[in-house]
Amino acid sequence: MTDTRVPADPEAIVQPREQVPPPANGRPRARRLGLLILGAIVLVGVAVWAVFHFLLAAPEEETDDAYVAGDVVAITARDPGTVTALHADNTQSVRAGQPLIDLDPATADVNLASAAAELARAVRTTRASFSQVNESGASVTQAEAQLSAARNDYARRRGAAAEGAVSGEELAHAADAVKVAQANLTLARSQQAQSRSAVSGTDVNTNPAVLAAIAAYRRAAITRGHMHVIAPIDGVVAQRTVQVGQQVNAGTPLMAVVPLDRLWVDANFRETQLKDLRVGQRATVTADVYGSGVTYHGRVVGLGAGSGNAFALLPPQNASGNWIKIVQRVPVRVALEPKELRANPLRVGLSVTAVVDTADKGGQRLAAQAAQPYTGSVSPATDPAVEARIRQIIAANR
Repeated sequence: MTDTRVPADPEAIVQPREQVPPPANGRPRARRLGLLILGAIVLVGVAVWAVFHFLLAAPEEETDDAYVAGDVVAITARDPGTVTALHADNTQSVRAGQPLIDLDPATADVNLASAAAELARAVRTTRASFSQVNESGASVTQAEAQLSAARNDYARRRGAAAEGAVSGEELAHAADAVKVAQANLTLARSQQAQSRSAVSGTDVNTNPAVLAAIAAYRRAAITRGHMHVIAPIDGVVAQRTVQVGQQVNAGTPLMAVVPLDRLWVDANFRETQLKDLRVGQRATVTADVYGSGVTYHGRVVGLGAGSGNAFALLPPQNASGNWIKIVQRVPVRVALEPKELRANPLRVGLSVTAVVDTADKGGQRLAAQAAQPYTGSVSPATDPAVEARIRQIIAANR
């Protein structure tokens, strides 16, 4: 049997012993102290960054909506022809004056030979005109002599008729001879004036007919020169569309030359960022192709005349339908340093990030005065070889 008796003294019941915590070794307290110190350092760092970034740092505007832009010089055919040779292709570098394309010169050569023949004919015709002046002078002298002789004969016959030695009919014939001689003299002088008017004040080289023939020869020579297409500027060939044997007309696009050492950046800043932007402010540019390790330096050279959508093919009509305000962007052109472009070449259309230092607000708000950035090679008005050939033709037909 189980003993169910209750002790007489309730306190005699055994109480469980109180759990005594182990002695602390100091590690949690040190950990908390370290965290507090780390937090204080972070707060101090954030405060220092905020002071330098918002109070002491130079004011600037930044955008990643920026792209590399440049001139794309179109090479077109000036005169019709058939492509016979290609001297440059896409991705190849060319120098100004370097040959690009050759067209068949057969037709141009024929036209040049025809112009040379017309020049020779004009020189000979002009030389004949000078000879006619001398001939007309001789005709005037002869007519004057004939008139003088007719007048003397009439005077003698009139005296003889007074004495009855000459009949009246003979005297009338003498008077008619004077009239005929006078008319011949008038005609000779008129022909002399006409022949002189064709060459008056000129020589063979400056005669209008010869000058017109010279101009026609130069035009034919220029057309012949257009059969040899050269690069107008230094750059890289792009967008070649022409093929050997292709028949092209005047104005047909053949290829393009892009001067990669004269690129710029079109940075599209928000309209809320334009307040402090000025022409001439310094700018730094980083390209996605090289990353932040390569930095380009440049200057703001102009601000766009309007936002991008103002010049769109189909500009928005905010007066129709529901209207939602959208912050517009204005292109800002940043010119880059040619030396940096040569060291790290860029390509047209690459994405970049542009940062403009807006501390200096002394520049213009809109744009700088227009200036010619560069000039390409043009066809000379007078080619020394052509001029030498013209002088040769004139000398051979004088």
